[in-house]
Amino acid sequence: MLFIFVALALCLGGSSAERYVGKPLGALSQLQHGVRGRAFAVDARTIFLQDFHYDGEGPAAYFYVGTSGAPSAAGATRLRDERGGSSPLRKYRGEGVALALPDALTLRDVRWFAVWCDEYAINFGDVRIPAGVEFPKPARVGALRGVHGVSSDAVVVVDAQTLLVPNFSYDGEAPDAKFWVGRGAKPSPAGVRIPDENGKEAPLRKYDRKTIVLTLPGELTVFDIGHFGVWCEAFTVDFGHVALPREQLANIPPSLKMLGVSPQSKLNCEVLYDELAFEVRWAVAGDSIVLQLVAKLEDGEYMSFGISGDPSHSQMVGGDVAVAWVDKTTLKGVSKDYYLDAKSQCAGVRGSCPDDRLVDGTDSIRLLNAALVNGYSIVTYQRSLKAADELDLPVLTNASQPVIWAVGPLNSRTEVSYHHHFTKGDKFIEFGRPPVWNCPMPEGEEEHHSGEDAPAASAHHERKPVEDKSSPINPNPVPPPKSAPKAEPWDIPAIQCYEPQDGVYYAQMGPTGGKQGYPAITGHVGWGISWYINGLLIPEVNVVRGRKYTFVVEGGNDPSQPARYHPFYITDDPVGGYFHKSEQEKQDVKIFAGVRRARSGELVPTGVGRLCNWTPDKNGPEADEYPSFGAYQRSLTLVCEEGSPGVVTWIPDKNTPDTVYYQCFTHRHLGWKINVVDECDAAAGEESRVAEQLVIPDLHIEESIQ
Repeated sequence: MLFIFVALALCLGGSSAERYVGKPLGALSQLQHGVRGRAFAVDARTIFLQDFHYDGEGPAAYFYVGTSGAPSAAGATRLRDERGGSSPLRKYRGEGVALALPDALTLRDVRWFAVWCDEYAINFGDVRIPAGVEFPKPARVGALRGVHGVSSDAVVVVDAQTLLVPNFSYDGEAPDAKFWVGRGAKPSPAGVRIPDENGKEAPLRKYDRKTIVLTLPGELTVFDIGHFGVWCEAFTVDFGHVALPREQLANIPPSLKMLGVSPQSKLNCEVLYDELAFEVRWAVAGDSIVLQLVAKLEDGEYMSFGISGDPSHSQMVGGDVAVAWVDKTTLKGVSKDYYLDAKSQCAGVRGSCPDDRLVDGTDSIRLLNAALVNGYSIVTYQRSLKAADELDLPVLTNASQPVIWAVGPLNSRTEVSYHHHFTKGDKFIEFGRPPVWNCPMPEGEEEHHSGEDAPAASAHHERKPVEDKSSPINPNPVPPPKSAPKAEPWDIPAIQCYEPQDGVYYAQMGPTGGKQGYPAITGHVGWGISWYINGLLIPEVNVVRGRKYTFVVEGGNDPSQPARYHPFYITDDPVGGYFHKSEQEKQDVKIFAGVRRARSGELVPTGVGRLCNWTPDKNGPEADEYPSFGAYQRSLTLVCEEGSPGVVTWIPDKNTPDTVYYQCFTHRHLGWKINVVDECDAAAGEESRVAEQLVIPDLHIEESIQ
C-alpha cells in the first residue's frame, strides 16, 4: 500500500535509473577520519550525501551547516542524522545519506556543510554551498484539456517520479481510459499506463475537480518520458495530454525512491485507535502541515483529529479538529474544519459545528486526496501551522501538545453526531519531531523496510536522456476491446450495391447509439463515436468490382487534436487504427484506398477533411430509449465545422477481398464492413430503400465535392 503515502511525501521532495539524486554541490574535502563523498541539493531544505564515508572514530562528530565564510563554531547549526538521531555520528561505509535542515533554514541561508568535531573544534571534511544556489524544486507544466470532459489545472511535476494533477475532471464514460506516459510530446500505444491515485490500473472512473497524486511505476522517471495524459487504451484515443519539456524539468527534486529512502522513514505516524486501525500520519511542509487520517470505517461514519481545547491535557470542548470521511458510494472524500463549542451536535451556533457554519470563510482545511482502499478510508488534507482565524488553534513544532480524536456516525445533515469512540486520557504529539513511524508496517513494505539500512550503491552518472533506448519504458500490448453485453441491435439496412446511383457516399462522425447501436452490431464496446455513412450508423456497404466509388470524408483534419482527427481509409483489417500499429502488424495489413506513399516510404492518409458530427439533442432522451434507429436518427443534427471535405476514390477489382472495412487511420474500431460482389442483381436506377425508410425530409446535407 505504498501509494497511500505519496500525498504526504509531496512536501518532502524527493529518481532516475541512473541514480539522479539532485543538483551537485561538490565533493567533500578529505581532511580527517576518512571523510569523503559528494553532496547534492535535493530541494530547498534537504542535502543528500552520496557514497559517504566516515570511520566513526571521532569523539563528537556531527553534521553541521553554517552561515560564516568557512566552517567554524560561529554561526553553525547542528543537523540531526538521517535517522533523526542527535548522537555523535556512527561509522559510514559508502552510504547514501539524506539530511534535512531545520525549519528556519534553507540552502540559500547557509554557506557550507561539514562534518565537525565539537570536542576539538575540528573540521573533518566540508563542501562550500554557492551563494544563490538554484536548488531543485517542483515544476509546473501545462493543464489537461481534451474530450470526455478531461480537464485540470496546471500539472505539477513534484519530483522525478511524482505528478500532482490539481482539479482533475473526466466524465468516466469511456470503456478503457488510463493515465498514460511515453516518449515524445504526444501519446501513442508505445506508452505505458500509470496507476491511478489508489495504485490501481483499472479503467478510470468519473472525476469531478479532484486533486490527485500519481507515482510513476518502477524505475521510470520524468527524464524518460515526454508527455502525460489520459489515453483510451483499447481504442488508441488521446483524451487529453500535456507535454513534459525537458528544459522545464532540468532542476526538479529526485524522488524518495531515488535516494534509497523508504517513504515512511520520512513521515511520522501514530496509532490513535488500534481496533479500527485508526492512524494519523503527517509531515511538516514549510508553514503548513500535511496530515493523513486512515481508519476502517462503516458507511456513514466520520473520523476526526485535531488540537485539544486545553493546552495542558486532551479536552474536546474548545478543540479545533478536522472531520473527514469517504462516501462509499461516490468515493468522494470530505474534510471539514470544526470548532467544538460543546459535545452536542451543532444547533445554531452551539455544539460541534463546522467553522463555516459559525463564521463565513473560516474553513481552513484543504482536502488534498481521498481514497477507499481495501476497506480503509484514507483522507489527506493540509492546514496552516498557525491559527488561520479565531476558530483555529496553532500546531506547535517546538513542543509536544495534547490532541483529540473521535469516530462516530454522521447525522442527516452529514455533520457529526455523538461519537462512539474517542480520546480516553491524555494524548500528546510532538508534530515537529524527527520522522518516527510508530504504526504497523504497511502491507507489502516489510521486505523493503528490512533492508532500508543497507548501504546505497555509489553512482556518479548524470540523468539519462529521453532518447536513450535503455530507459525503462516497456510498452503494454494494446488490449482487445471489451466484449459488449448482449443486446438486440437496431435494424439498420445495408446500403445496397445499386445505391446511390452516382456511387457517392458521405462519411461523417456520430455517436455510437447506446447499447442497441455500435456495441450490439459489432459485438464489442465502442469509445463513444463511430462512422456514419450517408447518415446511417456503421451500415454494411455493398459495392461492385470495377465500379468507381467516391467517399466524401468529413472526419476532421487537425492532427494536433487527435480525438477530433479521423482520416478515412479502406482496408482488410477489421480493427483499423493503422497509424498506431507496430511495424510487424503493419506488414499483415492491406490498404485499398485513403492513403498515399510519401518519399520516405511512410503511408500518409488522404481521407482528411473538415469535421462533421451527427449530434444528439442534449435535452432529449438517452439513445437506449429509442425503439429504432430511424427514431434515433430523427433526433440527430448534422453539425459541420468550416472548411472543405476530403475525397477518397476507390475502384474495387478482382484482387479485392469479398469483405473489407472502412476504418479510421488513427483510431481503432470506428467503422464496419464493405461487401464486395462481382455483379449487382438490382436494376440500375432503382430507388434506394434506405433513402425511403431513413432519410428525413428536413435533413440537408450540403454538396461537398468542389
